[in-house]
Amino acid sequence: MHSSPVFLIEFGCIILGLGLLGRFAARFQFSPIPLYLLAGLAFGQGGLLPLGASEEFVAIGAEIGVILLLLMLGLEYTASDLVSNLKTQYPAGLVDAALNALPGAIAALLLGWGPVAAVVLAGVTWVSSSGVIAKVLGDLGRLGNRETPTILSILVLEDLSMAVYLPIVTALLAGSGLAAGSLTLAIALGVAGLVLVLAVRYGRLVSRFVSSDDPEKLLLVVLGLTLVIAGLAQQLQVSAAVGAFLVGIALSGEVAEGAHHLLAPLRDLFAAVFFVFFGLHTDPSSIPPVLLPALALALVTALTKIATGYWAAKRAGVSVRARWRAGGTLVARGEFSIVIAGLAVTAGIEPSLGPLATAYVLILVVIGPLTARFTEPIGLRLTGRLRPPVNKGEAIAGDATAHEALDASEDTAAHP
Repeated sequence: MHSSPVFLIEFGCIILGLGLLGRFAARFQFSPIPLYLLAGLAFGQGGLLPLGASEEFVAIGAEIGVILLLLMLGLEYTASDLVSNLKTQYPAGLVDAALNALPGAIAALLLGWGPVAAVVLAGVTWVSSSGVIAKVLGDLGRLGNRETPTILSILVLEDLSMAVYLPIVTALLAGSGLAAGSLTLAIALGVAGLVLVLAVRYGRLVSRFVSSDDPEKLLLVVLGLTLVIAGLAQQLQVSAAVGAFLVGIALSGEVAEGAHHLLAPLRDLFAAVFFVFFGLHTDPSSIPPVLLPALALALVTALTKIATGYWAAKRAGVSVRARWRAGGTLVARGEFSIVIAGLAVTAGIEPSLGPLATAYVLILVVIGPLTARFTEPIGLRLTGRLRPPVNKGEAIAGDATAHEALDASEDTAAHP
């Protein structure tokens, strides 16, 4: 690690710049992820002002960022919730995977990138951004809407699927043979299954062991345990991210809430560094050649995500309006797509995959909040089912009470 003043100045400017970009994004109510990616492009290979002294530290910070992103996702769910979602919502998860992973795989094969890149790009186009979608639901006042449980169930199933998908990708990128890849997957599934069983049966004991009334000790124990498990998982060639996700699942109750509160600022810091790091390793001049494929892929997978949400919400028995809202909300891609593409970039399997993934995420992370807001009226107008709201108060965009009133009146009309 560099101790020179140049390192301190460079890294300080990075953090300060990220903070200013985050404030700018919050002011206009959109995700800061595209701004972080653009900052990385500006200061990376072929950028305006390439970094030197702080690049090694940024790389370490990026790895911690991935681990914290997955840990925090795991803290959102209990093992019993995950088991329940698997039992009741797995058809929606299968439809989601089929409609959204296949376009990425097909695109990679059409571009001549080979089967390994096809598996990677399938993951990039498959997984929605939990972080962006959670923020959009809160901003639009839809956390209590009828379609929201369906949206969250799909996100949970995608997160769970990563526990299987990431070890497969890791094995493929490492060039492991069929036997080694099968062993890696078996280890990953065995560990995931063991953690889920322990979390369901002995979750309270695990949480009690980690628990502490002192926030400092709780932070150190949870963070240290997560890094150790992530390192052991990576040593077994499973995935550090999967290890962190399983630690989050194992913790529950007050411990999970306390850890979430304490780790949130660290997650935000290192996750921002991760997005910058991904941008640093993407040459801006390599994006224009893949911009058209990225736009085409973004358009196709935006439509397939809308179809996924609509079908899943219809299966859950909610109104037509809620189905369109569910579909539009799922469009955004973000952190997981970049994590998956980052694995491929590090392995160096296809030089154009990183730039395409960057452009793809930039497009959908910007479009995602717009589709969440406007898919409902556009979809209803196209199908001839758009009706004026009952009163002016219900016309306010993002008003959850208005949405519920419209849904209730539509349900009553459909089932008198």
